[in-house]
Amino acid sequence: MLIPPILSAPLHMIPIPLIERICRLMFGRIAKAHPGLFERLDEHREKRFAFLPTDLPLAFVVVPGREEISVLRQPVEIEADAITEAPLFLLLALMEGRCDADALFFSRDLSVTGDMEAMLAMRNALDASNIDLQKDLAKLAGPLAPLARRVIGEIRDRALKDQNRPAGEAAAWN
Repeated sequence: MLIPPILSAPLHMIPIPLIERICRLMFGRIAKAHPGLFERLDEHREKRFAFLPTDLPLAFVVVPGREEISVLRQPVEIEADAITEAPLFLLLALMEGRCDADALFFSRDLSVTGDMEAMLAMRNALDASNIDLQKDLAKLAGPLAPLARRVIGEIRDRALKDQNRPAGEAAAWN
């Protein structure tokens, strides 16, 4: 499932510090829910990992050892040790371990460049962490957590269903 351009267009106008603040809240929540998340990275903890959603005008750079995330507006020159490019929902599904990274890589739905050993360590760390974005991020909504959990779950399920549709078949938005 790709984010339609009409939905990603406002990201060109929203100030990066605001987007970055939201991302830091979500990143912090995930790190808190999974305290050992980056332990498996060993010597790769201080490396810069860039995640480039191909359907958004944003880039996300993570330094796991500092539990730091920064957001940049694309196109921009990215300084990172390892770079992963894919549609946003695929990147999120990979974070949750819901997709086969090898199959996506070999089908060219996912592009990885740079330090492959570091990216493999990141993949193993994510696979071992059992991240559940629906559960982890819904807690940020406070008393609206049950509603947020349901909405996040619906979006995730639809995105994953669309990812598994036959090649050439268009995704339906309604």
